[in-house]
Amino acid sequence: MITYNNLVEATNDLMKRGYTENLSLEGDTIDDKDKNIRMTADDIEIDEFYRFEGASNPDDMSIVYAVTSKKYNLKGVLVNAFGTYANDSSSAIHAKLNHDQVSDNLHREDKPEV
Repeated sequence: MITYNNLVEATNDLMKRGYTENLSLEGDTIDDKDKNIRMTADDIEIDEFYRFEGASNPDDMSIVYAVTSKKYNLKGVLVNAFGTYANDSSSAIHAKLNHDQVSDNLHREDKPEV
């Protein structure tokens, strides 16, 4: 597993590795606004994620995801807050993001097959 010192370092490296689209979490979808694409949980895979905790600044509490969509033939970076500033939506997208984190870190047996 790669270790990054900060969010900028992680996003820059992911971009160098082909995760070039800038994605955003918009309620029940992950969007590529430049290409006018709205993806549901079924349209994406979480390839990697990195969590950053700011020791003194709650604004630094974030997770960067490396996301792939075979359906839309794209790879991109999604940055999302956690903790105080997290989106508390119960959408399928959030469930997928959270489930992939748990599956990757604890065990893989329960990760759904695509």
